[in-house]
Amino acid sequence: MLTSKSSRPTPERLLDAAEKLMRTIGLANTTTKAIAREAGCSEAALYKYYANKEELFVRVLMERTPNAGPLMAELTAEHPRRPVQEGLTAIARHAAHFYADAMPLAASLFAEPALLTRHREGVRQIGTGPHVVRDALARHLRRELDAGRLRPDADPEAAAALLLGACFQRAFFLHFSGEDVVTPVEEFAPAVARTLWAAIG
Repeated sequence: MLTSKSSRPTPERLLDAAEKLMRTIGLANTTTKAIAREAGCSEAALYKYYANKEELFVRVLMERTPNAGPLMAELTAEHPRRPVQEGLTAIARHAAHFYADAMPLAASLFAEPALLTRHREGVRQIGTGPHVVRDALARHLRRELDAGRLRPDADPEAAAALLLGACFQRAFFLHFSGEDVVTPVEEFAPAVARTLWAAIG
């Protein structure tokens, strides 16, 4: 049985509306007023549930892109018996898909410096930002280091930046130049993990 739009809880309707608008007209053109109108409620109701448009953007990104959940699950779970390289491969696979999903949503921010500044301030206000994924991976690698599963001089922060930087670059090439210039994720992820493991394992 299908649930009608009006019977869904207001926070979910607002999230649905934000996702639809951000994916169709872009983040730069999506306003809280438009989100509220699309959700069938007042702008005051939106602010009852969400601090600002940036919180809605982060929620859409982390809850409505298919690889965000699996990526964060990989970064926070502990698999003491699994080979580290296998875990790095899974993280690289989810991160590559996540950045490919996220880039079109965020791209319009960079067209207008004032909008980017407002977005940066709004994200800071709710205590989040794109660095949370890097920080989570650095913590994951720190746990592996503390468990003696990485070489003693391995740098978790640098390793996290290298792996995620490669995934982000692949997403940039994918959207800027097309699929023919990037390696398929199922080949890319193990290659990145293998190369990183050679440096820190």
